Amino acid sequence: MIGEVCDLRGHFSVLPDFYSRSNARSLIATDAFVEAPRACGYLRPHMRGNSFGTAFRLTTFGESHGHAIGGVIDGCPAGLTLDVDDVQNELDRRRPGSTPLGTARKENDTVEFLSGLMDGTTLGTPIGFLIRNADANSSDYDHLKDTYRPGHADMTWEQKFGLRDHRGGGRASARETACRVVGGAIARQLLAQQDINVQAYVSQVGNITLGKPHTELDLSAVYSSDVRCPDPVAASLMTKAIELVRVEGDSLGGLVSCVITGVPAGLGEPVFDKLHADLGKAMLSINAVKGFQIGSGFAAASMRGSQHNDLYSSGHLPTGESRGGVHTQTNRSGGVQGGISNGEAIVFDVAFKPPSTLMRDQPSIDREGKAVILEGKGRHDPCVVPRAVPVVEAMACLTIADHFLRNRTSKA
Repeated sequence: MIGEVCDLRGHFSVLPDFYSRSNARSLIATDAFVEAPRACGYLRPHMRGNSFGTAFRLTTFGESHGHAIGGVIDGCPAGLTLDVDDVQNELDRRRPGSTPLGTARKENDTVEFLSGLMDGTTLGTPIGFLIRNADANSSDYDHLKDTYRPGHADMTWEQKFGLRDHRGGGRASARETACRVVGGAIARQLLAQQDINVQAYVSQVGNITLGKPHTELDLSAVYSSDVRCPDPVAASLMTKAIELVRVEGDSLGGLVSCVITGVPAGLGEPVFDKLHADLGKAMLSINAVKGFQIGSGFAAASMRGSQHNDLYSSGHLPTGESRGGVHTQTNRSGGVQGGISNGEAIVFDVAFKPPSTLMRDQPSIDREGKAVILEGKGRHDPCVVPRAVPVVEAMACLTIADHFLRNRTSKA
């Protein structure tokens, strides 16, 4: 744009004195001129932050009650034989109605690939996909048009953009995470070529905790449980707790734990793109997430260095199993040291708050600030944790795939 004359009328909702509309018509455009009003917030409001990743990048679009949701994956290498059935299987694990403990909304969530594939093989070009919305009953949300739900994104969204889509939360709805699952499913197949595996599971619902390390669990049993917990005793208690709050019109939060194995040492880009920092951003971008910890997490704050340090061992695991190379006897680091993977399993926890929408009346306010009683109705999960498991896996796959591809340029 440097040296070109541009008409900037209509590009600003508010202009400071030094950028008057009359002068804007004839100003010579420079990078400084374009960036200054953007930095000061003078461009008309629009939504940013719809993309995740650098080398392996996912951009999503769509609203909960629009015609469809979808996305574009940029950076997937050419030549990957994509198992579309496996992608659909990942979606089926997340879709509404996938577990009797979730929402009553029914969606087939059938993915349609629009570009980037030929005969089931990736072309190295952008992969476009679509998931059509079929069971969007917008009338269920008419009572929310002028009323804000406590704890929800309704008010902040309207404060930021000046309007909001009240139909199922619009783009603030967890419906958007279906697109992440598609991207993550493709990333998973790329990682599988390197024998990298990602597995998440529910480790807590309300005050009911699993209380076992992942090494003592059969993680292959996760999806055989409605609550996505691999321990039958804990799963039964969690299920009863969710069923109870559903009857009471209330909701519950919980924890999803994740284990990533097979990750080579060296992934992560200090200083601002540390591997655990990007994993944290990935998880905290998921709807209803309030916390992230890796390895010992917050427990490290009460430990001494002599207690927390992972001592090195050459050739053997703590179990006595023979293994080549240098490894750590413990894994309080959670598989990441200095922001770089160390070759051990990457282990982290993601905390989800209780869903804000309740099936009971709540006091709230309307657009005019008047006190109202918000009627509890609609179709919502009493606990999002079971259906969040494949979303956590998807975001972990996207993060590791991105760093794996970025790492290819770290050495000559």
